[in-house]
Amino acid sequence: MLFDKEKVKNFLPHREPFLFIDSVESIVLADWKFGEKVESPKDAIGGLVTASFFTDESLELFKGHFPGKPIFPGVIQVEAMAQVSSFAMVFFLENSFELNTLDVALARVEETRFRKPVLPGQNLKITAEVVNYRKPIIVTKCKVFHGEDVVSEAKISASVKF
Repeated sequence: MLFDKEKVKNFLPHREPFLFIDSVESIVLADWKFGEKVESPKDAIGGLVTASFFTDESLELFKGHFPGKPIFPGVIQVEAMAQVSSFAMVFFLENSFELNTLDVALARVEETRFRKPVLPGQNLKITAEVVNYRKPIIVTKCKVFHGEDVVSEAKISASVKF
């Protein structure tokens, strides 16, 4: 694990019950060292963030979606992907965790697919790969996995100010 939930909260403005990252497992980019800023946005293409989230059966959202047959909502899966994609901003910031939090807003969701239902009690792995950055918009291709299975995916664009 690279960052636990408390470190995640230092970076993102989200809080429970709307924080859908338990930890950031890795942030990887060839020829890049954490804490350094990439020289050009093109240098961050292919950078990959991997995070995890456990769909605890005690989450309030399971009570209403759906009683007797709980399913983790697709819209929340998209939100989790967007939250993970925010961590790709570390490629563009020096000392990124000295920030209080990012000012981030979802701008666009495209190419979204829900392949399998996400149920209570599942450990999810969420990835976000940088495909473009043109200040202030960062674009990532995201996937949610349960085990080896891709359960959902989307192309996320977000406006990020710091």
